[in-house]
Parts: sequence; C-alpha cells; structure tokens
Amino acid sequence: MTGLVIRTLDESSARLFHTMPDPLALGERHWHTRYRSDWQRVALRAGRTVARAAWWGRPEDPEPLLVNWFDVAEGEEEAGAALLRTAPWQVSELELDLPGGWRDDPRLRAAAGTRAAAAGRAGYAPLVERFLYRWTPDRGLPERPGRLVCTAEPDDRVFHDILRRIHSVTLDAHARRAIEEGGVDLAARRELDVFHWFPSPRDWWRLARTPAGEPVGIHIPARNPAGPCVGFIGVVPEQRGHGYAYDLLAECTHFLAGQGAAFIAAATDQGNFPMAAHFAKAGYPVVRERVAYWTDAGAGAE
Repeated sequence: MTGLVIRTLDESSARLFHTMPDPLALGERHWHTRYRSDWQRVALRAGRTVARAAWWGRPEDPEPLLVNWFDVAEGEEEAGAALLRTAPWQVSELELDLPGGWRDDPRLRAAAGTRAAAAGRAGYAPLVERFLYRWTPDRGLPERPGRLVCTAEPDDRVFHDILRRIHSVTLDAHARRAIEEGGVDLAARRELDVFHWFPSPRDWWRLARTPAGEPVGIHIPARNPAGPCVGFIGVVPEQRGHGYAYDLLAECTHFLAGQGAAFIAAATDQGNFPMAAHFAKAGYPVVRERVAYWTDAGAGAE
C-alpha cells in the first residue's frame, strides 16, 4: 500500500481539505464555522486525501479547544488515527456531528462507524450523544412566562456558587466527568472558564431569581466563534420541577434576538429529556446529532 503523508495545512494548501467526499454533510454543518488553515490537517495517500481533521477555537487562542471536524475514507481508519495521534495540539475532546436519524441509514451508519473506529484507535472513547438545535426568527420567539427576574451579576463568585449547586445533581455528561475527576468545584470552575472563553460580553450573563428573591438558576446568552448560541441553562436542584429551565431558555432566546441574532445554536445531551422537551417547546428544531468523544491523555504528538 502506498505510504501515507500527513501534513498540516497553510493558506496555499488549504484546498486539500475540501477534496474528500462528504457523506455526513460536515461541510454543510460547518458552513458558518471559520477555521484557521494551520489548525487543519490531512492524510494523503498517492496524492489523494483519505483523512482530514480540523481543530477549533477562537482565532486568537494560542491552541485549539477541540477537534470538531473529522473525516476518514472507508478502509483508512489507521490513517485517521495517525492524523490525530501525530497532531501537535493536546486536546481531550473530539466531536462528530451527524445528520438526524443517521442510525436508520446504512450508508450514514457505516460512515459514522469508520470515523468512530479511527477515533478509537487514536485513544478517544464515546462520552455522550447530543442533540444540536438551531433557532431562527421564522420560528417565532418563545412565550415568556414572566415568573423570574433575570439580572446581570458582576461577581464571578456568585456564578461559581450557583454552578456548584447546579452540578451537585446533574444529567450533563461533561459535568459528571469533571465531578469524577475533581469534584463539583472543578465542574463549576470549568464551566466558568467556558463562559469567560466566549467572545461575547461578560455583562450578558444573567442570574435568575423568583420575585421574592430566591435564586433559581442562570442563563448565559453567548456568541462562540461560529455565532450566537445558548451558552448555558441551569436550575439549582431545590427549584426543579417547576419548568423554570424553559423560562430561562425563553429569556436567553429573547436576549440574543434583541442583539440581532439571525440564528441561535444550542445543544443538550440526548439523555436530558426535560431539557430536550424545553427546546422543542421553545421552537428549537433538532438539526443534527453529535457524538462527543473524550480522551484523558489527549491526542498528542508522537
């Protein structure tokens, strides 16, 4: 078999990234995503691109945050694994975005299986499956129940405390993994780090209370490098059972729409049935699915 050539791209070679078939429609999925060409890598065999990966983050970040585009040709699982293993960036997470209902289509299921096998050979294991949502103005703004008072809060310590309470009982797989690693405090700190990583203004963050002043939770309207998004929705355990997560989602949507958002992206774990129901009620259709993969070691250079 012809030897494999793995290369990191630059502006002059970026075209090589787009010379593979795209059965999972990843190009369509990442239409709004802007990648640095030097965070894109390809594996070539006899001049043909047989695997490709794109690492993602803010343009100004010194290193990428995760892999969120990974493609592997059928039978080239080891090439895909080598592409990840030899990368110079240590990232723990890889996202594989898939069309809705992909398991019902043998072609899509096979394509997903090839990529999953390559990720596994590189040391990544499945962490969670998620629904991806995309609200657009033609869906109409969700009704605001008006039961909560949402205000800005400049003190990070207040958000950290609320996050600790939210994650003390959680369905979120990423938070649960952080808790296993270092407890609720670590999960809260990591969430807060993500909030600060968003390029959107800090004063968008909102703390929600009842009219009597009792803390209920938080919502984080945000922008990531791909555009407006629901950064976080969380309700403290003692306030659950009242549907307040829907109230927070409605408020978050109205806030971002008020900032001129032409769309709002969002996601939730598929096992989080209450939150999935709130997204449906608020007019957020599922547009894709995602399998998140994780490695404790990261995919570092060999």
